[in-house]
Amino acid sequence: MGNSSTPIEIRSRDYWFKVVDFLQQNWALIDEDPAEGCIVYFCGDASGVFDRLKFASTLVAEEALRRNGFKRFDLDEEAQKFIHKPEPPFFERAHPNGPIYSSGRLWH
Repeated sequence: MGNSSTPIEIRSRDYWFKVVDFLQQNWALIDEDPAEGCIVYFCGDASGVFDRLKFASTLVAEEALRRNGFKRFDLDEEAQKFIHKPEPPFFERAHPNGPIYSSGRLWH
């Protein structure tokens, strides 16, 4: 798998996506964490997790994803015709621009 490293266990398969460049998407998966609310994992098309954000609840996380241009993949039939969601296993992979969402640079 190239420069893959630490495997990451993500239970959710409710994919959210945002088109960020021609033929490139950022993906988000929301995993509930009973101790901490939930964690949104952000990954690229090749299943490399490059960032994560914590939220108080899944509802709050979904609202934040919508506000930041993400859409639920299962509800977008047009996108499903030409975009393929990343498949497990997921693993740590640094983003060329660093933690773009958790840094606040590209997150509102």
